[in-house]
Amino acid sequence: MRKSEYALWALLVVAVIAAGTTMVSLARSPSASAANSEIYKQLDLFGEVLERVRADYVEEPKDAKLIESAINGMLTALDPHSAYLNPKHFRDMQVQTRGEFGGLGIEVTMENGVVKVVSPIEDTPAARAGLMSGDLITHLDKEQILGLTLQEAVEKMRGPVNSPIMLTIVREGVEDPFEVKVVRDMIHINPVKYNAEGDDVGYIRITTFNEQTTENLVKAVNDLEKQLGSNLKGYIIDLRNNPGALLDQAISVSDSFLDQGSIVLTRGRNLEETQRSNARKGDITDGQKIVVLINGGSASASEIVAGALQDHKRATVIGTRSFGKGSVQTIIPLGSSGALRLTTARYYTPSGRSIQAKGIDPEILVEEELPEELKKKQDVLGTRGEANLRGHLKNEATEEAEEEKSGSSSYVPEDKEKDTQLNYALDILRGIKSVDDAALKQKAEAAN
Repeated sequence: MRKSEYALWALLVVAVIAAGTTMVSLARSPSASAANSEIYKQLDLFGEVLERVRADYVEEPKDAKLIESAINGMLTALDPHSAYLNPKHFRDMQVQTRGEFGGLGIEVTMENGVVKVVSPIEDTPAARAGLMSGDLITHLDKEQILGLTLQEAVEKMRGPVNSPIMLTIVREGVEDPFEVKVVRDMIHINPVKYNAEGDDVGYIRITTFNEQTTENLVKAVNDLEKQLGSNLKGYIIDLRNNPGALLDQAISVSDSFLDQGSIVLTRGRNLEETQRSNARKGDITDGQKIVVLINGGSASASEIVAGALQDHKRATVIGTRSFGKGSVQTIIPLGSSGALRLTTARYYTPSGRSIQAKGIDPEILVEEELPEELKKKQDVLGTRGEANLRGHLKNEATEEAEEEKSGSSSYVPEDKEKDTQLNYALDILRGIKSVDDAALKQKAEAAN
């Protein structure tokens, strides 16, 4: 019986491989035949191991989980960013990149096993229902939250638009828990937050690159321009701790500040897969000065923006070395089976720099003062960047004598008065400090 099952599994695996390959000439080269023969030998090995696990593992395993784990093992062995997305994870990724979903409209965290409301988002069901910062949510539809992870609780709060959910709330100053009925609505995640710093500088923080980013960036610039008028001295674009996301949005955001020139070059394995993205005429700031803030948490799409504006000398980049993720992942849908996230290309800045495992270095290095408790952790753990990830793609331009190095501290103080990087950017735009002075100072420090 086991032999017949083994034969069936081997036949299925071979059939899948055969169905996914293109037709080849009958007169194949000896090397191609040898390569195919080796593949079939490895598939035989996989089939044998799979059968042994199914037959002899101490507990009966689930076939779907075995196959999914095998696929994930194959992909994660390639590099840290390739992966299989099962249907649920694929849907979650689509929600994040679309920037909209059916939900309540609250920013939450987990505290002592229950969900704590950080803040309700303006003009959302949560805000209209009267939820307040600091509220503790203990039950969802009368089911206790205790025991759930934050992600599991968030998934339960999301759902179809116009569907209701009952929240049990514990509020400071209110003696007994009370219930609040909230009807889900379409929630739009705004990846751009902005405000005027004083009466002369526009501050714009981009938290991620989803489908809403460029549209909200344009709105932010227009609003700040109206608010500050002739006093406007420039903009701070804060990309600190921005993990990236959509490549086309990184290109679009860069294009928003450029009139001409290339933005990013992507190169795949084959020459025909090389693509260059160029800026179109039209700078939404009308040439205003720009300072870009980056740190060790700035990765991928945010590095594309920082690199493009830096190479074109359109912005002054301040902060610390970025994460160093210089590869492009393509999402390949697999029908009802989820999707494949596969690294398909490397990207390069307009000047041809690869930041893979190296990162973007700011023109002006400004480090944040870490609190004592974080200093101790950093001394033990060090900083994390692409170069620290096991199995990362090597930087092709790095010479043998040159060590790959990327990443830096990702700490940003909550109190803006203590935010050294932000205040340095403000001083640059206001003319209190200059880029030349900073460069001379850093050269002197390096010499000493």
